Amino acid sequence: MITRRAAARLFAGSALAGAIGANGGAAFAADKVVKVGINLSFTGADAEDADRMKDGAVMAFEAANQANAVPGYKFDLVSFDDGTATAGQYDPAQAATNARKMVSDRGFVAAIGPQMSGAGKAMAPILSQGDLAIITPSSTNPDITNPKFAEQYDPSGKPIYFRTVTTDAYQGPNMANFMAEKLDVKTIYILDDSGAYGVGLADAFEAQAKKKGMQVAGRDRLDPKAADYTAVLTKIKSLNLQAIYYGGVAQAGVKLAKQAYDIVPKMIKAGGDGVYGASFLSGGGFPAVEGWYATVASPHLTGGDQRAEQFVEAFRGRFGMAPVDYSITSYDAALVIIDAVKRVAASGKPMNRDNVRNAIQTAKVPTIQGTVSFDKYGDLADRTVSVFQIKKDPKAPLDDATKQYAYVGVAPQS
Repeated sequence: MITRRAAARLFAGSALAGAIGANGGAAFAADKVVKVGINLSFTGADAEDADRMKDGAVMAFEAANQANAVPGYKFDLVSFDDGTATAGQYDPAQAATNARKMVSDRGFVAAIGPQMSGAGKAMAPILSQGDLAIITPSSTNPDITNPKFAEQYDPSGKPIYFRTVTTDAYQGPNMANFMAEKLDVKTIYILDDSGAYGVGLADAFEAQAKKKGMQVAGRDRLDPKAADYTAVLTKIKSLNLQAIYYGGVAQAGVKLAKQAYDIVPKMIKAGGDGVYGASFLSGGGFPAVEGWYATVASPHLTGGDQRAEQFVEAFRGRFGMAPVDYSITSYDAALVIIDAVKRVAASGKPMNRDNVRNAIQTAKVPTIQGTVSFDKYGDLADRTVSVFQIKKDPKAPLDDATKQYAYVGVAPQS
């Protein structure tokens, strides 16, 4: 539990002038510097959520520096953008370049990110070869940590890809359970955006939907750079179905939401965490996004809990905007790294990547989302998937995910 006094210490980072900037690079004269990379999609359709996720990590490291959480060491958070204007969202090639930059600088002992699974698939083998642990606050494709694909994504044999969220092996099937059991959906059409996350999520959803007795009337792949999805939506309309499920992120999702509102306004529409957040709200806009269901691959964090409310209040005061649930999973990823560095320092072992990785692997860190610990593959032990529905709150900013996404409950587990 985080008491009010402890929360004040943790969230007091705004008083730390210049310790951590948007691109890192701060210097600490009296202490050894521990560099931590943060790789998110700051360019393109998901940039708004990337900023909020980065800010969650910034809060944790600022507070740690101010409180001298690891005596003799200061944290320097260095940002890397894997989004490109050409891609309009995350770009796997840029993500790989960022991974090589971090690996080549021995000052980096750990990293946070990436935001997207397509970036994660590009980064994981490079980070594995460089023995640099990374903790993702939002990347959910299960292949990256699946031992069946270890040769591809973890050639070193030591898990380096950790998560403060569960995977699509739970997010997709659990949402299928929710739609079948809670919404009584019998007929559905499935769409994905061709990305690693979107395809994997839609695959997992489809398999469980069929097990639950849903009639999957068809599936199509959207080109995220295309402007017009009216042909497939018109086809879906002609089938007279109950629902659409979309696996993908905001670049295609916002266009899908707008056009689906015009063509199939009364159909149930749902997706994964790619349709949760400020980017989807502001890109799709009201009334188009209203009514959409979305999942988050963690317990609901930004409402109802005293610790979460303290975080939301501190986040608003520090950054002048509302967080998203993944701001907290990013904050918690930072807490895990801080804890790992603290334990390595206390042990007297060298402050290097291998020792920090080993400490992350054995973490049992009290956080806002509960105790964070990992299985032997790096996956979060907690498998909770939360369900939300967009319901417009006219009194709140329209991109405020804490207000515009109404919490529905925990998705039934398979």
